[in-house]
Amino acid sequence: MKPSRTDYRGGDALALATKQLELIVTTSVGPRVISLRSRAGRAGNLFLELPADAPRYHGHYLRGGHRLWHSPEHIVRSYQPDDEPSAVKILPRGVALTPPVEAKTGLQKGMKIELQGERTVRVSHTLTNRGLWPVEVAPWALTMLRPGGYGVLPLPPKGDHAKGDLLPTYALVPWTFTDLSLPVWKFGRNFVGIDVAKAKSAQKLGITHYPGWSACWLEGATFVKYAAPVAGATYPDCGSCCEAFTNGEVLELETLGVLGKLAPGRTATHVEWWTVLDGLPRPDTDAAFDRHLAPAVARWLGTLK
Repeated sequence: MKPSRTDYRGGDALALATKQLELIVTTSVGPRVISLRSRAGRAGNLFLELPADAPRYHGHYLRGGHRLWHSPEHIVRSYQPDDEPSAVKILPRGVALTPPVEAKTGLQKGMKIELQGERTVRVSHTLTNRGLWPVEVAPWALTMLRPGGYGVLPLPPKGDHAKGDLLPTYALVPWTFTDLSLPVWKFGRNFVGIDVAKAKSAQKLGITHYPGWSACWLEGATFVKYAAPVAGATYPDCGSCCEAFTNGEVLELETLGVLGKLAPGRTATHVEWWTVLDGLPRPDTDAAFDRHLAPAVARWLGTLK
């Protein structure tokens, strides 16, 4: 399970693999998990890879794959370039990567990618304040899935008004450009569906409390990520602990850590767990979600340690 050195577009990278999963992690830039694929399916790399000549956005090259930012989003702070090599520490089941301190923010990112069994990846994200004063910040983990997929945000369990369920348990958070009347959104009984192919403009939605996981189905392979919400904690973006963004060219599944004051020298940590489930039907109906996807995810969650 130890990483092996490889090349990604002329830069240094590491390959991690089990009998079921393959990942590529960049080390000369990023850090990014730029590729994730299941060896059992035919879907190939589930993550988006932007062309090498793709334009930068406010000085930041998105690249694709999975990255770490800090929230709340700000046009300067969030879009700091990550073009320098990372310090690399090889772990028994993965790798820890530490890029340089961001000169304009005083924050230093870190990412640790570890294989946990054949079908589970543990990704630990850290933000360390190397500056001189406290910073209000939350870790923000963003995974860019390639176009053509179908995303799912599961909803909390249903209650019963007649039995005394009188208070709300969660909120959906739209952005100013979100249009919930568009066919990109589907509101099922127990999930919100996201049909990426039907998005003709930028769309985004957050959720303040949910079962902790989100998913994207692509050609029979289903990427699932899980980050446990912290009860009673403060989150960015009107309390969102999970967000989904699409513009038709990408589906971005995003989880957020707890928002708070990060004192100099202190570190905030946010952990995600990933898997790829093969052979499930497209989860765009109540039946497909309730009978196939949700039970499969529940079985996988039961294996996490």
